Amino acid sequence: MTPTSEDRDAVTTRAGGSGGPSGDAGRRVVVLAGGLSHERDVSLRSGRRVAEALRETGAEVEVRDVDADLLRVLREDRPDCVVPLLHGESGEDGAVREVLELVGVPYVGSRPSACRAAFDKPVAISVVARAGIAVPRSVTLPHETFRELGAAAVMEAIVSSVGLPLIVKPARGGSALGCAAVREESALPGAMVGAFAYGPTALVQRLVGGTEVAVPVVDTGDGPRALPVVSIEPDGGVYDYTARYTAGSTRFEVPAKLPDDLATECARVAVLAHESLGLRHLSRSDLIVDPHGTVWFLEVNVAPGLTETSTVPLSVGAAGLDLGELVADLVHVAVSDPSGATTRATPAIPQTSP
Repeated sequence: MTPTSEDRDAVTTRAGGSGGPSGDAGRRVVVLAGGLSHERDVSLRSGRRVAEALRETGAEVEVRDVDADLLRVLREDRPDCVVPLLHGESGEDGAVREVLELVGVPYVGSRPSACRAAFDKPVAISVVARAGIAVPRSVTLPHETFRELGAAAVMEAIVSSVGLPLIVKPARGGSALGCAAVREESALPGAMVGAFAYGPTALVQRLVGGTEVAVPVVDTGDGPRALPVVSIEPDGGVYDYTARYTAGSTRFEVPAKLPDDLATECARVAVLAHESLGLRHLSRSDLIVDPHGTVWFLEVNVAPGLTETSTVPLSVGAAGLDLGELVADLVHVAVSDPSGATTRATPAIPQTSP
């Protein structure tokens, strides 16, 4: 997927602003947006929104794409901080952040090793399960397994072991691309093909019914804390790519209409997931609250969408915070402590069952 000239024009603008946090006005920030993943458009939208919000705090902001010119620019015109808003594999697997560390530029967000653990869904669910968080029963299989052992036999074993209904998704990826709910065994082959279109390995999980929620976690220097829980009700019943990024196709409630004890439990689970994976600054955990009140972990995002239809800005607003000021605070933390020590992710273990 090659960036178009229109895309590049959209991500090479610079502007200043006025006001901002004490001592931070005029800080030079580069927002990375675009990239070459399937989520390029979402990243561009997130980048534009955050850049505008940061400028209102007084920061000088440049939005740049990821290309062969980026490292030269960072070296020759070094910014105070980088805010990576790259979605998908190229932006969330830690590689770009690894390079930022090589050139010594502070950045907002989790360290490379933590990104790798969080981005790989099977690894992430194993880590949080070890921390005591409930995760749906699942199986992770590469495409080659179906070819070598026979697709029909493998799918029969999946249904017999994991049960129906199921949710099939690429093991690595975001924005629900390649995800499909399977309520009848006959739908499983198509769902597997759809997942493999976005990666060589698929994660097949038991589909837990209940209320889907998103819980952002932020750490501006005083330790991670959860922002208000956002409940998600997509028109089609599945929170897929269209439901996520088409205005009006999903109903959000923030704070979610949950009993106080369940909202508190969702916050606890999100913070625990953030800590157990060694994340820093900002994350968003996706959870399901089942009818019995159990909170199930689905996945965590180290570079959550910040578009006009994304859940994190909704939660930020419900907390009485300003998005630009929050990101400016995260920039301040990143610049003040660029090493940002994190907790190591723990080894993978088998998942618990619903």
